[in-house]
Amino acid sequence: MNRRTFICALAAVAATPVPNRVAGAQPALKTKNVVFVHGLFADGSCWSKVIARLQQKGVNCTSVQNPLTSLHEASASARRAIAAQRGPTVLVGHSFSGMIVTEVGAAPKVTALVYVAARAPDAGEDYAALAKNYPTPPATAGIVFNDDWGQLSEEAFLRDFAGDLPREKARVLYAVQQPFKKSLTTEKTTNAAWHSRPTFYAVSTQDRTINPDLERFMAKRMGAKTIEIEASHLALISHPDAVTNLIVESLAI
Repeated sequence: MNRRTFICALAAVAATPVPNRVAGAQPALKTKNVVFVHGLFADGSCWSKVIARLQQKGVNCTSVQNPLTSLHEASASARRAIAAQRGPTVLVGHSFSGMIVTEVGAAPKVTALVYVAARAPDAGEDYAALAKNYPTPPATAGIVFNDDWGQLSEEAFLRDFAGDLPREKARVLYAVQQPFKKSLTTEKTTNAAWHSRPTFYAVSTQDRTINPDLERFMAKRMGAKTIEIEASHLALISHPDAVTNLIVESLAI
């Protein structure tokens, strides 16, 4: 190949369109830390499937072990986890822990809040009174108390909490559920971080633990970016890809 032919060949290569390798790719992540908080009838391992997916994307994940004793103590656990993060952090809560996300989510490191079938009260709001505006979800009748400590019966757990999971998997989750102190369910938040942070919400359309229409109301009131997942209360386990993708959106802002 002579010099002229070589130069012409280079020009032809330079003029060839380069395929768009990022077409359909997920947005670049501006935040690389996520703190998860679990709700009632669960422990920190309930986030395992979502954590595994985020870790594959290079995200640092921390799952708080919520003591389920009081809102103050649960919030303190979440605050410690947030303080330990190196840099901006997204705070994610499921179920009851939406109360914790709402309470502590205005911390300076927190860039966004993600609610997964979660409570999202306003500051000082009586969540129980708010919930009474909607039909009572079936799981409520399945709570069994031993003195001041409550948990779901196995029947209610399998049917109303984890209804779209294989029975064998649901029974394992039932075995590791943590009891909660009765007074925890009547406490009120003193802050509502969703007034000052970008919010994201995953509604579980087949939820039998929190009424789906209540979830939709709270998401709309917050102005949250909202998705709906055809799932039980445990969308984070039965549909981890959908939940992960929503969290990835929150990490990109």
